[in-house]
Amino acid sequence: MSASIALDKRRARQVDRSALLLMLSYIEAECRRIGATAAADHAALAAALVPPGNGGRGRTAATAAPRRRARGRLH
Repeated sequence: MSASIALDKRRARQVDRSALLLMLSYIEAECRRIGATAAADHAALAAALVPPGNGGRGRTAATAAPRRRARGRLH
């Protein structure tokens, strides 16, 4: 039974981590959309600093680099 509890806690941490990364990516995208590039860079950095989940997989420095939007009008 204790193994089952440990598995549930591990799953909960994975879900929490995934939710946090999803939230930070949304914040980054919205900041870029409104032109707040410094805030977007901070959100990207925060996502990059979230510790990896299971097996060491996760965003690496290469995949967590802030995305740059092409300059130009959106509408």
